[in-house]
Amino acid sequence: MTAFAFLGAALAEIAGCFAFWAWLRLGRSMWWIAPGILSLCLFAYLLTLPTAQQAGRSYAVYGGVYIASAVLWLWLAEGTKPDRWDILGACVCLAGAAIIYFGPRIASGT
Repeated sequence: MTAFAFLGAALAEIAGCFAFWAWLRLGRSMWWIAPGILSLCLFAYLLTLPTAQQAGRSYAVYGGVYIASAVLWLWLAEGTKPDRWDILGACVCLAGAAIIYFGPRIASGT
């Protein structure tokens, strides 16, 4: 469930931000703002679903998923094939996110 929440949040955030990018940078209609706002609201909701006890830890793990998802967006939505540095960077971020998520915690929650 947590993985799906993070992936859904990443897709919603990227799509929402891209809607503003399309409006401001690509000259698309201002009507792109409405789905962008809805998508960003969905992103915020989805980020509340993971089971992490602290928001900051959840956001840190999400950051790794977001970076990898952004590289996929670059390829699938924008048609630019990621180079080895994009892929390596995304893998490093996912490894860091895994360390944060799966790292042992003591009972006090720290």
